[in-house]
Amino acid sequence: MQVLLQSSVLSGNIEAIASKSDVHRLLFCAALADAPTDIRMPGTTELSDDIQATMSCIQELGALVKWDGEYLRVAPAQKPADHPAFNCRESGSTLRFLLPIAAAVCQSPSFSGEGRLPERPIIELLQAMEQNGISCSAEKLPFTFSGSLKPGTYSLPGNVSSQYITGLLFALPLLPGDSSIVLTSELQSASYIDITIHALRRFGIRTRRTRSGWDVPGNQIYHSPGELTADGDWSNAAYFLAAGAIGEKPVTVTNLNEKSPQGDKAIVPVLRKFGAEVQVEGNSVTVFPSRLRGTTVDLSDIPDSLPVLAVVAAFAEGKSTFTGAARLRLKESDRIRSVADMITALGGSVREQLDGLIVSGRNAAPLTGGDVSSCNDHRIVMAAAIAAANAPQESTIDGAEAVRKSYPTFFSDYNRLGGLSHGI
Repeated sequence: MQVLLQSSVLSGNIEAIASKSDVHRLLFCAALADAPTDIRMPGTTELSDDIQATMSCIQELGALVKWDGEYLRVAPAQKPADHPAFNCRESGSTLRFLLPIAAAVCQSPSFSGEGRLPERPIIELLQAMEQNGISCSAEKLPFTFSGSLKPGTYSLPGNVSSQYITGLLFALPLLPGDSSIVLTSELQSASYIDITIHALRRFGIRTRRTRSGWDVPGNQIYHSPGELTADGDWSNAAYFLAAGAIGEKPVTVTNLNEKSPQGDKAIVPVLRKFGAEVQVEGNSVTVFPSRLRGTTVDLSDIPDSLPVLAVVAAFAEGKSTFTGAARLRLKESDRIRSVADMITALGGSVREQLDGLIVSGRNAAPLTGGDVSSCNDHRIVMAAAIAAANAPQESTIDGAEAVRKSYPTFFSDYNRLGGLSHGI
């Protein structure tokens, strides 16, 4: 799908959708629980492709899940399916969370994926599992497991994907003995582990942080809390908060919990570092039009913020430098290159680094509009749309349907705030 965008003024109030990161985790916990769980999804009217991938996989696991427009209602798996076939579609979270879970509770599960997912890293997780009872038929999707996951020590790098650790934290409590996770390198994206620990605690699962990783007691039971509410999504809200900073009128996003474990709530202090005026009241965040100045941002714990922050940098005065984002080269696209290409296509000036970008800012090359390829990356689509609203000329985004991966109602919310977008 190609979308045409015209210069416009984004302003007003919008409710954040439910956090994809939180909902993924709550769905897996609910599927493993001892009783049904209802997950309330405020701000959400349509489920993203990634969440639907997880729903499909937990149903293959043996659970039942239904979306009624407000709640995801999950009846847990009573007996895992024999030889289940899991299609994780394009969802890296779904795959990496599921691998250890399926190895713990299923016999001979098989796994497949679509798009760029078969090329995304999993070898370190597979190696740790193979040292603890699992045999895998291949190093890349598709493949099949044999054997059964056993209690033990799981050694993993901490700087490739925090999703490896999350998958093990879900699975190890189910094993008939105690286990430990040992990190062989510094942990990055630690906030995503915080989201996992928070979800586990809501289901009564205990873990203990150690100097080198986590100790995980075995023989635990996931106890359903009955009903719970997913956090609002800071990562997707960041696009509209950025629109307030670079635009002509303020933008308010509600349903944002400042105490959420989501690392992407760092958008508030980062926007302030750029010079933006940000007001937080209760669960509402308002960002006002501001005179922005270039800055330096370490993205080690918030790498997915690069696309939207690069747009903010393009509208700031002076140079901005982004570091600590090397893992983005292994996302839905090579996201460092995709962001650089987006800024360039819209008329900006950017220099690609191994682990980030240097954006020159509006003084050197103001964004004027242009034709952007999504590279099948939802975050490129949303960042380009926010930039296009503030560019004087028309812009187009090719492959804009990629937003369905995380935020299928993005363009309807964009237009509700005054954006001018339509499919062509």
